[in-house]
Amino acid sequence: MTWRAPEIDRRHEPFVADERTMLQGWLDLHRDTLVHKCAGLTAEQLRTPSVEPSGLTLLGLVRHMADVERWWFRHRAAALELPDLYDYSTDPDADLNGIADADPAEAFATLRAEIEAADRAVAELPLEHTFVHRRGEATNEISLRWVYVHMIEEYARHNGHADLIRERIDGVTGT
Repeated sequence: MTWRAPEIDRRHEPFVADERTMLQGWLDLHRDTLVHKCAGLTAEQLRTPSVEPSGLTLLGLVRHMADVERWWFRHRAAALELPDLYDYSTDPDADLNGIADADPAEAFATLRAEIEAADRAVAELPLEHTFVHRRGEATNEISLRWVYVHMIEEYARHNGHADLIRERIDGVTGT
């Protein structure tokens, strides 16, 4: 039997809620949307790149978002010391590029596990919780609220990529 990416019943955003519930709801919608864009595809289809010269694939996006979940929620916001999910020693984009031998079932399981761990790691932190983030010469104080907004933006951008890649693979379009 050929492995296929899992189907998902997408959660939908709340229309009226407090800020934390609204942010979580939109993030969950976008998390589910990425999995939905991959649903039913084979391992080979998930490895199909978008359009030359780009090598961007749905499998790469799944792996990338697992890493981004880990990085922002657990490593940065919750200050947990965690190993990298992928070997970045020779390729700074190993999550996106290292798909030739990647196991799609494992990648989807990792994404689900990272989402659940991310939610647990910040569940008790207020949106006002801050941490220091250094990038190059810049040092910024960043709030958990910023992380939620950034993650919604990150998923939304990559879900747009996923739309185009999925349409190229089998013509499927939609929400």
